[in-house]
Amino acid sequence: MNELLTWTLAAVAVAVVLLLLWLGRRRQHKARADAQRREAERLMLEQAEHAARAQRVAAEMSPRQEADAQALREVEAAVSQRLAQQRAEEEALEAERARAEREEAARLEAQAQAAREAAEARRLAEERAEAERLEAERLARAAEEKAAQEAAEAAEAERLAQERAEAQRLAEEAAAREAEARRQAELQAQQQAEAERLAREQAAREAAELQRQEDERAAAARRQAEEQAAREAAERAAAEAAAAAAAAAQATRELRADETLVLVADDSKIVRVKISRLLAGQTYRVALAESGEQALELMAAERPHVLITDVEMPGIDGFELTRQVRASAATAELPVLMITSSDDKQAEAQAAGVTQLLGKPYSEEALIAAIERARLAVRVPA
Repeated sequence: MNELLTWTLAAVAVAVVLLLLWLGRRRQHKARADAQRREAERLMLEQAEHAARAQRVAAEMSPRQEADAQALREVEAAVSQRLAQQRAEEEALEAERARAEREEAARLEAQAQAAREAAEARRLAEERAEAERLEAERLARAAEEKAAQEAAEAAEAERLAQERAEAQRLAEEAAAREAEARRQAELQAQQQAEAERLAREQAAREAAELQRQEDERAAAARRQAEEQAAREAAERAAAEAAAAAAAAAQATRELRADETLVLVADDSKIVRVKISRLLAGQTYRVALAESGEQALELMAAERPHVLITDVEMPGIDGFELTRQVRASAATAELPVLMITSSDDKQAEAQAAGVTQLLGKPYSEEALIAAIERARLAVRVPA
């Protein structure tokens, strides 16, 4: 706006200067015209005086004087003609000066009009530029506000997703702690049963040792009979143990779905959550590992019934994890399901010992069917 005002004032100043120059020249031309008019009037007065004097003298002159008067009249006529020519030239010059003044005034007016038009054009251009700048600033502010709103919405969505993920993680940790508590309880029960078995065996050994000492102190005649009785007792004990073993082998049942532990190893949190929700919907127990190393640590704590692994993971990848699983006697027969988006991994997966290779996207029914086959192959005590 300051620049527009400056240009406007400059245009007005130029117009004023041009107007003052035109007025000055017009005053000069008018002064010259007044001087010439006064000079013409003086000459006319002198001519009138000469004519009046000539008329007075003509009445009084003699014939000779008449000739002189005639000559004088001719001179005066020549003077009058010269004055008339001079007046005509002055009138022509005055008309030329008037025309020049009109042209100069028109030129000055045209220049002033051009200056005004240029100033107006600059003002309009600056107003348009200012309007465009304001519109651009408004659009930029609107874009920034929209971007800020979208960023806030994205942050809110991220926060909600994190809260859901945290809730899922807490639920998974609670399920893992519950599973660990069940495992510890089972382990304690097994340890207690083992302690009772060892106590019974120790008591049996002590009783046998006492019996042996008593038999040694017995007479040689009874030794034969006691040895025969011991052999018969051993045979009966072996038969009873075999019967107990057969009965124990028969008293088993298949593994329930809620007892089946599935270990999922994948570095993608989205994949882990997706598979975890799918398996939890089938009542399977689920353990999650984001790397091959973590999967091995979880298997050392509790052996799973099925391992689901990705191919590409940081550190130990899916193939190396499968090879280490097959190398351990405790997990050599563990079913391993591998998920990959590549079609050229079949040979490498077979060489590593992968049980079944699933592509991406995989069929959820195929995944559940593979886990079910592994679950039905496991027998547990009834």
